[in-house]
Amino acid sequence: MSLALQLKNYRLTTAEILYRMPDHPDLLQSFIWQDLDLAPGYPVLRKFLDFWRRELDGPIHSVRVASTGLVKPPRYRAPGAVFRLH
Repeated sequence: MSLALQLKNYRLTTAEILYRMPDHPDLLQSFIWQDLDLAPGYPVLRKFLDFWRRELDGPIHSVRVASTGLVKPPRYRAPGAVFRLH
């Protein structure tokens, strides 16, 4: 994963693509796709989905997308309690 893309606000994006099997249209198959992408437009995911619709036989049923930023400011959490054992 490129740090340069992360600094441009690209996020790790995961998509679960459910699609119908070409030979058995009543069955759904799951495909997991993951890459750095720019939320909320997701141009990299859209390019992949366009390729899928153009080149692959299995029609897409649904797509679920999750995204998180990888480069974040550091966080500090103070402990709730400190115990000493002798």
